[in-house]
Amino acid sequence: MKTLPRFPLAHLPTPLEPMPSLSKALGGPELWVKRDDQTGLAFGGNKTRKLEYLLADAQAEGADTLITAGAIQSNHCRQTAAAARRAGMHCILVLGGDEPERPEANTYLDLLLGAEIIWTPAERRGEQLERVMSESKEVGRSPYIVPYGGSSRLGAAGYAYAIQELQHQKTDFDWIVFATSSGGTQGGMIAGAELFTYDARILGISVDEAAEDVQDYVSGLAGRTTELMGAAHSFKTEDVLVNDDYLGGGYAVMGAAEKEAIQLFAHHEGLLVDPVYTGRAAAGLIDLVRKGFFDKKDKVLFWHTGGSPALFAEGYQADLLST
Repeated sequence: MKTLPRFPLAHLPTPLEPMPSLSKALGGPELWVKRDDQTGLAFGGNKTRKLEYLLADAQAEGADTLITAGAIQSNHCRQTAAAARRAGMHCILVLGGDEPERPEANTYLDLLLGAEIIWTPAERRGEQLERVMSESKEVGRSPYIVPYGGSSRLGAAGYAYAIQELQHQKTDFDWIVFATSSGGTQGGMIAGAELFTYDARILGISVDEAAEDVQDYVSGLAGRTTELMGAAHSFKTEDVLVNDDYLGGGYAVMGAAEKEAIQLFAHHEGLLVDPVYTGRAAAGLIDLVRKGFFDKKDKVLFWHTGGSPALFAEGYQADLLST
């Protein structure tokens, strides 16, 4: 297997903890959590693992500027801005939406980290990336585009190695459940399970896409990731487990299910999950437990991918504290 260049950013290995109080409250299987909210880079999150490999690639190309795109409360953009600063680079973020009168949560942190923000309609973020890259070159910068969500085969390699890390923590699981969206985390996990012979079933709870779309993209990405790592394997769409029953009111819309999940995790385990990603995945996990989807003898791991700064966005705060 190839050794990929890495720029160390994350606090690894991240903790692996049981959730006995939540398990008891739900009356279901044994629940655990993998704390990738504790990766350590500007409030942490799953993108830090991906950025370690993407940043090393940017340095190898002689880049001095990282450019990426995301939603207004993008965790990926926050971590990219922090990674750029750690490497002494400039960072330009293309955020989809209208510039708020008062930056809050992740956008506040983006600015605190010194990122340059360009606001654009959400559907035009991809177009703007190429324009921003061209303009950066015109002023003498050497830009590097970090893919949306860090979800290229290089970024996904971070989660292939995360499966090896989990294996070394010597606790076996029947299921791994987490939020899936741009696909890099799930593609990397599936690649890692193949490369390191890890048998848990890897179930992504989609936060914004139809299951078949996620399966199609992730299966290809997992294959490209194993190829990059020197042990190519082909995956079928049915190898990718995705549940899209919890899309609710749409991306970043916190409904009753997400609100309950956030409160249950906070009240029973002192754990903070966010309204957009981990809260929706947690809501899916809770519902599946209640429906008897898992066997009572199963050991189920919730892989916490971060996102807690979004809890401080004003709109979410008001709703979460309302009775």
